[in-house]
Amino acid sequence: MNITFRQLRVFAEVVKLGSVQRAADALHLTPPAVSMQIKELEHQVGLSLFDRGNRRLVLSTAGEYFLVYARRLLGTLKEAEDAMARFTRIESGTLNVGMVSSAKYFLPQLLAQFHTEHPGIEVRLRLGSREQLAALMQANEIDLAIMGRPPKDFACRAEPFAMHPHVLVTAPTHPFAQAESVPAAALAREPFIVREPGSGTRAALDEYLDSHHLMPMVVMEMHSTEAIKQAVMAGLGVSLISLHTIGLEWRMGLIAAPAVEGLPLMRRWHVVNTAAKLLSPAAEALRYFILERGEAHLAAMYADTPLQG
Repeated sequence: MNITFRQLRVFAEVVKLGSVQRAADALHLTPPAVSMQIKELEHQVGLSLFDRGNRRLVLSTAGEYFLVYARRLLGTLKEAEDAMARFTRIESGTLNVGMVSSAKYFLPQLLAQFHTEHPGIEVRLRLGSREQLAALMQANEIDLAIMGRPPKDFACRAEPFAMHPHVLVTAPTHPFAQAESVPAAALAREPFIVREPGSGTRAALDEYLDSHHLMPMVVMEMHSTEAIKQAVMAGLGVSLISLHTIGLEWRMGLIAAPAVEGLPLMRRWHVVNTAAKLLSPAAEALRYFILERGEAHLAAMYADTPLQG
């Protein structure tokens, strides 16, 4: 088959975005050019890669199988490009970075500083859970990931760059907010709003509760820290979340972080990449930048927030 990497890139982008128009915009092509590349690819393969029975683009069975190999080939090409770039030390091109939701409160500002020093590098951010980011790294779709707990199910290099405190948050009118200190045992009587199982925030809460032998009442489970903050501010319960997610609300007096026995619970932020992957000069530059500047950046951003202990 005389398949080109250009055709593979177009195919993978159409699948990812679910639309010829959106893929054309992302690739800076016209929709007819994208459609032509897909048709030529199907001609080379000898099979239809999409079921075209309705207006939505849906992969055929053959297309689902072919996508696995297309991503594998594109990943290998990316590794080759990164390896060759190391010989020339070119710091340009596109860098794909993944982050968990809690990192969105500080990482964009840190990346803005990085871009000022490395204007030739375009950084694209992908938001996802720890499991989603691990899958993206394995598929070579992101170069680096910023997360709390590193993945355990595949070989990766995870390097800590800053402390990641978790605190109890309440409404400003909650009795805890006026207390000088709160014993851990008092939390047993509180309604808790929690993240879903598997999230880093939920793991931190479970660790704290286990260490103090507490089994509080869970009244809500949410997949969004933003939704949890809104519920807490409305007085619907308390929660244990990352200090790095409440800076704005705390400064405006919309949320309280009372001093609680055993808190803050200290975790760590990590910059993560696939262990077997040879990073490009651009990715190495960002990795080094985060390791060198990340801690100071977070300290400056959250210098006036509560850090009880």
